[in-house]
This record gives sequence, structure tokens and C-alpha cells, in this order.
Amino acid sequence: MNFRPRPKDEPEINLIPFIDVLLVILIFLMLTTTYSKFTELQLTLPVADAEQQRDYPKEIVVAVAADGRYAVNKAAVEGGGVESMARALGDAAKAGADSVVIISADAQAPHQAVITVMEAARRAGLSHITFATQSSASAGR
Repeated sequence: MNFRPRPKDEPEINLIPFIDVLLVILIFLMLTTTYSKFTELQLTLPVADAEQQRDYPKEIVVAVAADGRYAVNKAAVEGGGVESMARALGDAAKAGADSVVIISADAQAPHQAVITVMEAARRAGLSHITFATQSSASAGR
């Protein structure tokens, strides 16, 4: 019999599985945590009716009817020529060259009527032109 004391191995703690478990817990907590935004001050913002205060000095709305008549900002334009339209656009351009011309033409309006408005805008020095449309859902009403 061998009664000599055997050298005892020091117990080791294997850290690799411990780190793996901690990473899984950390990922789980990160995915399940909801973040809330807390403010320090409770504010009551002022209320305003935006529709009454809206003023568009940069917008010039030009309506073109199906028969070729024109209206600039709901005012009828006498004469269908480029010169009379350019004068009307120049008078309506409160913001000068920064004004935006919105052409709202009827679907049945002649192509030449729209081109006349574009040429008049060019002569009046207005280079920002856009076209108004409506969605197909509102067209069926």
C-alpha cells in the first residue's frame, strides 16, 4: 500500500462557459429592454389655427380651364396671350424671382394653354414651376 500523500491538484474554475452565459444574458437583456424617453420639463405648447395664418407669398396659382381661360390667384386674366399672362404673373409675384408658379390645369385643357403659362413665367423671370394634380381616389367623386 502506498500511504504517501498524493499531490492534490488545485481546483480550476473554467471561465469560458461562465463568460458565454453572461454574454447570452446580456444579449437577452438588450433585446427585451424598452427604452423610454423621459423629459425633465412638462411643457404645454401654445395652440394656433394654422389654416388661418397660412400665407403663401411665394406661390402663384395659375388655373387653366378646359376651354383655355386663365386665372392667376383666383383672378381672371383678360386675353389669352403670353404678354397678358406675363404681366399678370409679374404683378402676382410678391416674392420676386423666388416665387413658385403652380399650374393647375384641367385634364381637358389644351396643351398649348399650359405651354403659354410656362412661357409667360419665363418672360416674367419666374423659373420655379410645378404642376398640381389630384389623386385618382378623389378624381372619382
